[in-house]
Parts: sequence; C-alpha cells; structure tokens
Amino acid sequence: MRLPRIHCAPWLLVRLFHSLAGRSCKRNWIVDAQVNKLLGRRLRAGFAGRFAQIFGRRGSAALPTNWKRLLPHYEICGLAAVLLCALPPIASAQDLSSYPSLPAYRYRNGSETLSAFAPISAATRESIVEVNVDGEAVALGTVAEAGGLVLSKASEIKPGKLTCWLASGKEVPAAVLAVDQDEDVALLRVEAPELKPIRWAAREVVIGQWAITPALAETPQAVGIISALPRRIRPERAYIGVVFDKKGDDATPRIVEIEPGLGAEKAGVKPGDVIVAVNNELVSTQDRVVDIVSDLREGQTVNMRFERDGKPYEAVITLMSPKEGNFGRRRNSRLAGDTSQRAKGFDEAIEHDTVLAPWLCGGPLVNLDGEAIGLNIARSSRFATYALPAALAQKILGALKASPAPAGSGGN
Repeated sequence: MRLPRIHCAPWLLVRLFHSLAGRSCKRNWIVDAQVNKLLGRRLRAGFAGRFAQIFGRRGSAALPTNWKRLLPHYEICGLAAVLLCALPPIASAQDLSSYPSLPAYRYRNGSETLSAFAPISAATRESIVEVNVDGEAVALGTVAEAGGLVLSKASEIKPGKLTCWLASGKEVPAAVLAVDQDEDVALLRVEAPELKPIRWAAREVVIGQWAITPALAETPQAVGIISALPRRIRPERAYIGVVFDKKGDDATPRIVEIEPGLGAEKAGVKPGDVIVAVNNELVSTQDRVVDIVSDLREGQTVNMRFERDGKPYEAVITLMSPKEGNFGRRRNSRLAGDTSQRAKGFDEAIEHDTVLAPWLCGGPLVNLDGEAIGLNIARSSRFATYALPAALAQKILGALKASPAPAGSGGN
C-alpha cells in the first residue's frame, strides 16, 4: 500500500504528536509503535520509511525495550498521522498572489493616507511642542494659552533638563508650573511666546468620527476613529498588601496574611490586625475596604486605622502593584504592545483606535476642522488610546493655573 504524499511541515506533525500524547517522546517511537498498532506489521516498514525520509532518519529505528507498555499513550497519534496524510495540499504562495491587496503606503497610517490629512497638520503644528528631558523625547505638549502655557502628560516628564522643540526647528527651555496627579496632566511654561494656542472643539464627539494626532511634522503622526464616548477609566489594580480571612460567614476585615514587599508590610501591619477605618471612613466589612482601595492607583497613599489585641493604631500605606508571581498580575506588555506607564485611572476619557507610541501622548487629538476634541493622555493597549475630552482639559488648565508651582520645578 502506497501512502499519500504528506503536504504538512514535518515539525508541525511532531509538535502535534507531542501535544496529543501529552508527554515528551522520541519521534520514531510515536510513528513506529502506533503504526504497528493501527495498520499492522505489513505497513510498518513503508510508513516508518516515509517518515524517516521527512525526519532525516533511514529505516525504522529500534524501539525501546518497554515499547509495548507505551502503546496506549500513542493511539491517538497514529490516527492523527493518517488523517494528516489525507489532507489536501496547502495553497501555495503563487495561489495567494491573486488576492487583492493594497500597497503599504495606502493603508490607514501609510504615507499616502497621512498626506491626505496634511492640511490639518499645517493648521495645528504651531500649537504643538515636543517635550524633551535630557535630550530625549518623552511626550508631546499642547499649547493651551498664549504666553507659552502648554499641557502635557505628567508621568512621562522625569527630573532632568527640560526643553521643547518647536515646529520651526527651534529648541527652547521649559519648566513645570503645576501637576494634576489625578488626571496625569502637567502645565508647562515654554519660553516661546510666539506659540499659537490650540482651538478647542465645542461639539461633543461621536463614535466613528475621524480622530487625528498631529505633531511637528507636515503630516499627522497617526489617524484613527473614535471608538467609545467619554467614560470613567478605572485605575489598574494596586494593593495595600493584605489577605483577609475568607473562612465562614464573618465579613470582618481581619488580616490573616501579609504580602511581602508591599505597602502593608512596610507600614508594620501584622496578621491578626483588624482594619477599623480607611481614609477616616469607618469600615466593618471586607468588601467595603476593597471598594475604597479599588478606586485608588499605584503610588497613592491611604490612611488606615487598625486594632491589634484590642489596641488601636494608625498607619499610612502606599498602594503598590505586585510584581509578577504575586497574587496580582500586571499587564502583559508583550501582548499589549508599548503602553504608557500610567495608562488608566482617569475621571473621563475618550477612547480611539489610533496606535500611538507612549511619547506621542500629551498632544492634541483633533477633528477634520483642526479643532482639539481631546488631549491624548495614554496608550492603553494594542488597539486603544485614551484622550481627555476638550472640556475636561480646559477645566484642568484653569485649576493648574491657580495652583502653586511644585517644588523644584525649574526644569533643570
């Protein structure tokens, strides 16, 4: 009996066999033992010979001494081999060439597509700056008012020499005036009074409308569409680092375990302690503690009151995101792509599907009229970027102008 021609990659067959068998095994053990089981001794030589050609082996390798005991583990493998041999040939590359396709420059973020939005960049590039720390681009900035007042993404601006590049190709000094930690927005003073303030859109956004991200270049950095209307974006989970007693019906927030390396351990909290109050709110259940803490983000502090052996004490605990391997798990950045350090935890945000590098946040998100419908604030995932709505950005601007300058805000 002549076996059909095999059109599958040999290593694909091997991996399938290993997966189905549920254990590691030598390649010819699977083939020889199971073919002998299913097809009989007469076919063994031909079958093994065919696979020996594929795997670079000659003839039938000797089976291990315990091969009979291994046969039940490989019954499904031989069946898979027979079925795979019967599969029709896979379409060749020549067959795929007949499918319609577009040149790369004509896709959504291709050069030809972006050039169609060049008039929008021309109308807005004088209202955008590139924020640099020690010579490295860390964010974009949106010129919010005359006199060089610029809004940008606060968490990307680290200590160091702060400068801004303009569309004219000029680099100028800058300084941080104030920071809104809740919305991750920084107010900068850029020494370039000739900058033109962005025009804020008055109309509400709608799902499906164009969303353009301009920068200093003559064409936009990227274009996308609005995929979700403004909504609250909860922060990523951060923890105080305690485990409650979940046994029985008692919902008292009694601690039975302390997670190493997190805030509770550093604050001296111990197993057996009972949480009495969180941020001056009395609590009597585990669920209420979780509700309060879940609205906070990494780096924020919480004032907590405890009882230990009937005696009260207080502690200030910093919320932390556990490292991989602890009871919480951080975002898988390999799946999500390059995401912002602070990607969630905003009072209100527009979602759009533009793929932005994290350093492109802080600049305006504009409509087809060149009006800012939002302030790009975070690349959140592989297919989602958040922008603070125009109305919220303007409200933040007003509050930051009235705020005292943060300590050490010289930018150098």
